[in-house]
Amino acid sequence: MKDCYVNELEANQTVTTILLVKAKEIKTKKTGEPYLSMILGDKSGELDAKMWDNVEEVEGTFDRDDFVKVKGLVQIYRNKPQITIHKLRRCRDEEVDFADYFPKTSRDVEQMFQELTEMAGELKNPWLKRLLEELFSDESWVAQFKEAPAAKSLHHAWLGGLLEHTLSLCQLCRKIAAHYPEIDGDLLFTGGVLHDIGKIDELNYSRGFSYTNEGQLLGHLILELETINRKVDQIPEFPRDLKTLLQHMMISHHGEYEFGSPKLPMFPEAMLLHMLDNLDSKLEAMRGILANDRNIEGDWTGYNQMFGRPLFKGLQKTGSGAEKPVANSQ
Repeated sequence: MKDCYVNELEANQTVTTILLVKAKEIKTKKTGEPYLSMILGDKSGELDAKMWDNVEEVEGTFDRDDFVKVKGLVQIYRNKPQITIHKLRRCRDEEVDFADYFPKTSRDVEQMFQELTEMAGELKNPWLKRLLEELFSDESWVAQFKEAPAAKSLHHAWLGGLLEHTLSLCQLCRKIAAHYPEIDGDLLFTGGVLHDIGKIDELNYSRGFSYTNEGQLLGHLILELETINRKVDQIPEFPRDLKTLLQHMMISHHGEYEFGSPKLPMFPEAMLLHMLDNLDSKLEAMRGILANDRNIEGDWTGYNQMFGRPLFKGLQKTGSGAEKPVANSQ
């Protein structure tokens, strides 16, 4: 276990620790000399880092997603913690415990998967139930599903995040289907299980979170269609119309053309899938932003690009806001 995590650093503290390079850029001072601007982090959070001197000696020795041992001074700059680095060297993987650097769900993965499979076992539609059985019986796929994050950075961006988001969405699907009896609850639930399974192939999460070549070139909407088509084709006489409905739910669940949907939702279950997915992802993203905001003082976060506005965190300070364990805490 690390002796010091990012969320434990204090102003005016000189620290020597190993951190993961999440971003790295060479910039130029007003004098024309180069300096290093980085974002460093561990499972507890991240902070800005600057190295002003001896840049030429170290800048070519490491890259993004490398571990570096740094010695520097933590200061507050523009209401956020920042470390000025005096010494830096790249570390070998053997020097670190990966568990200290990659955020992971705080929930029990096996218990979450059991909850999901138990709900899937209650489906009345035999074709949809068989499809999920085919998927959940694929041990290699299930292992990846349990480990994958749901996103690179926006929401549920931690190991086990895809399963956590999927379970939460499926629970919402069941509640909403019970409220609207005209909704095909089995179809909506199955769409919830399948809607992001392409993330398994879209994201690389073995060392930091980034996109695979397939993810960059195709995206998870296309990748999950391939998985669904492959599983459906293993089920003799699977209804073609039902397959088409599932395919439409996959390619429309982002809801808007500007968000990457090739089609807009065209029937109630597809619309609900989009709206509930958006609800779950946006709420988790907002919770994470409020919990991990790096502003030291004040009731507001900095401007957030995802929401297009700063967020009010005063409720969190007074205790009026709902509290939830942070997934990437120690």
